[in-house]
Amino acid sequence: MFADVYAGKRVLITGHTGFKGSWLSTWLLQLGAEVAGYSLEPPSSPSNFVVLGLEKRIKHYLGDVRDRSRLKQVFEEFKPDFVFHLAAQALVRHSYKDPVTTFEVNALGTLNVLECLRTMPSIGAGIIITSDKAYRNVEWIWGYRESDMMGGEDPYSGSKGCAELISHSYLHSYFRTADSTAVATARAGNVIGGGDWAEDRIIPDCVRSWSRGEHVVLRNPRATRPWQHVLEPLSGYLWLGYHLWSRNTHAVNSSYNFGPDASVNQPVVELIRRVGTYWPNASWVVEDEGISDSPEAMLLKLCCDKALAELSWQAVLPFEETVRFTSQWYQQYYDNENADMYAFTVRQIEEYSALAGLKGLAWSSM
Repeated sequence: MFADVYAGKRVLITGHTGFKGSWLSTWLLQLGAEVAGYSLEPPSSPSNFVVLGLEKRIKHYLGDVRDRSRLKQVFEEFKPDFVFHLAAQALVRHSYKDPVTTFEVNALGTLNVLECLRTMPSIGAGIIITSDKAYRNVEWIWGYRESDMMGGEDPYSGSKGCAELISHSYLHSYFRTADSTAVATARAGNVIGGGDWAEDRIIPDCVRSWSRGEHVVLRNPRATRPWQHVLEPLSGYLWLGYHLWSRNTHAVNSSYNFGPDASVNQPVVELIRRVGTYWPNASWVVEDEGISDSPEAMLLKLCCDKALAELSWQAVLPFEETVRFTSQWYQQYYDNENADMYAFTVRQIEEYSALAGLKGLAWSSM
C-alpha cells in the first residue's frame, strides 16, 4: 500500500497518544515504518494508546507541542523522514471553557511544528492536520471547498482557522524551493471509530453509558455531520504523504479535504439509532434544546472533489459499514476482558484496505 513509501522510513507523529494518532501509529507500524510520537500523556482513561500497548511498539516522547525547544530537540534526535502533526485541543465545548489553551495549542503548536520543519529541510514531507471546523461555517447546504474562507465563531474553530492561516503563510514563504520540505495541510472532521473515549463526543459518551447500563443524553440530536470512520481520513493523510514525498506539484504547498460521500451525512439521532442496534438495552434522552452557552454548528460538510481529482482519493465505507466497524471494536473491548485489541485493530485496518482494493483505489494497490 501507498507504494511502500513508508517502509523503513522514520515517521514522527505529534499527538500520537490521542484517538487518531494511535490509529495512525498502528497503521504505520503495519506499513513497516519506524514510528515516534511526541505528545502529552494519554488524554483519557481508558486510552486507545494504552489499550493497544503502543508505548512498547514505538519511540514515545512526552512533551507539550507549545514547548518549541523540547519539540526541536525531538526533531533533531529522531531525524524523521515524515512528520504528521495531529496534536490539538480538539473539543468544541472545552474550547469555551479554556480558550487560551485552545488557541495556544492549536495555533502556536502548529507554528512550532512548522518552524521545526523550516529549520530541518532534510525532512521529506510534513502533513499538518487541522479540521473541517477551520472553515467559516455559514451552514449552507453544499460542502466547503479548500478555497473557502477560514475562521469559525467558537474558540476551537477560530484556533483551527488560525492554524490554517499560519500554515498558508509558512508554506508560501519557506517551502517553495526544491530542497525544502514538501508540506501540505489536511482537513477532516467528525471521525468515529473504536478506541475513542474523549469527553463530549457522541460515540464515547454512548459506549461509556451503555457499558454501565445507563442512558445517554443527546445535546444536539438534529445536528447533521459527515460521519466517517477514523481510517478514512488517515488513508487520505498517508496518501497525501506519498504525493508530497514524490513531489507531486499539485500536493506540495496545498490543502485537501478528506471526507465521505454526501450520502453519509446523517443527524446525530440517526447515528445513535444505528449504533444502538449493536448494544442490548441501548437508550437515550434528549437534552433541553434551549439556548446553549457553548453552541455548535448544526450543519457542516466538506467538498472533497479536489482530493479525488488530484490524488485519486475517495472514502471507502458506506454509513452502515462505518457504524459496524465502530461498534464491533467496542463490543470486542467490552465483551472480552482479555481481548488482544492491537490484533483486532490491525484486522480492521486490513479489512478496510481490502475494501479499498475492491473499489480500485490507487493507494491500496500500488
